[in-house]
Amino acid sequence: MNNDDAHFKEVSATVCVPGSKSLTQRALVAAALAQNNSFINNALIAQDSLHLIEGLRALGAQIVSAKGGFFISGTAGKIINGGKELFLGNNGTALRFLTALVCLGKGKYVLTGEKRLCERPVGALVEALQNMGADISSRNNCPPVEINANGLTGGKITLQDIESSQYVSALLLCAPYTPKGMDLILLGSVVSIPYIDLTIAVMSDFGAKITQTGKYKYHVAAGKIYQGREYRIEGDASSASYFFLAAALLKKTIKVTGINRQSKQGDIRLLSVLEELGCKVRSGENWVEVSGNNLAEGDFTFDLNDMPDMVPSLAVLSAFRKGQTIIDNVAHLRIKESNRLAALVTELNRTGIEAEEIPEGLVIQGGKMRPAKIETYNDHRIAMSFAVAGLVVRGIEISDKKCVDKSFPSFWKELEKI
Repeated sequence: MNNDDAHFKEVSATVCVPGSKSLTQRALVAAALAQNNSFINNALIAQDSLHLIEGLRALGAQIVSAKGGFFISGTAGKIINGGKELFLGNNGTALRFLTALVCLGKGKYVLTGEKRLCERPVGALVEALQNMGADISSRNNCPPVEINANGLTGGKITLQDIESSQYVSALLLCAPYTPKGMDLILLGSVVSIPYIDLTIAVMSDFGAKITQTGKYKYHVAAGKIYQGREYRIEGDASSASYFFLAAALLKKTIKVTGINRQSKQGDIRLLSVLEELGCKVRSGENWVEVSGNNLAEGDFTFDLNDMPDMVPSLAVLSAFRKGQTIIDNVAHLRIKESNRLAALVTELNRTGIEAEEIPEGLVIQGGKMRPAKIETYNDHRIAMSFAVAGLVVRGIEISDKKCVDKSFPSFWKELEKI
């Protein structure tokens, strides 16, 4: 924490971010599988969480929205089969979590979504579930996924060079309901580790017994199922990043409430990158302030493997900084809501900024951004990061403003405060 107040200008705007999308989705799954009732407080209410909620309702969880969150009556792991196809929009997390979850049930399930979701891989997860005896198939390693469920045995599972940490989280979340429990080993490259840590934290909070037995080795005890509880979701660090970016570009002090720098969310680490580039940060129990100064010049390389959702924010920042920025070790961004690397290069080039894809990421040369109409590729993170650029460059226009509803429906209202 940096408390050198001399560097802090007066706060020019205070904004509020919604509950964490990642924590909301994990808590919803745990509460839906739990014995007894839960109340999820400060849950994110956005397109992604609503798709997941509809899916969980179809599997027998009773979920009722209330002031400040959701009441959930859990299934104690007894999944029903309503015979309806589960449609999950473009929510990759929900699709992967529910692919594993329905294996605990009985009968035929089909999981699908929008066109882009049906282009996003699920093959490694399908194979892992097949190795546990599940009768499951996908189309060219992508959704739709068809499952003839008859419970899940658990046991020892090895995943190699996975392109998404969501496969790991999906398996772990279901593991307490398998007769053998689960020993999960990850070999080769592993992406987005903080998201696995978040899953483990939520599972433990809901009463599962999970131990890390090696660097990428996890043991989940059988029979230690989730217990209903009241659970508060902290603010979303990914959503907060757009306001941290605004502070850096406008050289103002912006306060974001509802988040804590000590968060387990990996994306909070963007603050360390901003400090390296010349910003000042201070924080309290329920707020973070970022104060922008002149951005550091010269050449920088950042490995964002652990926080891939921060790449659009850092890419836009890099466009305004004198020097070259390499964003490395993020090849897995090609399978997100859009091919995020290609989208960022195209849109930065459209604004007159030199940027190119490399096998593992991006190279961006800082320059002078010019007005342009930004295509979003139906990707909320492209829209929000370039919207912040529009605070600095008049004439940056976002072509599809509605796509932010996926994760942050109140984004435009909060942005107006700046």
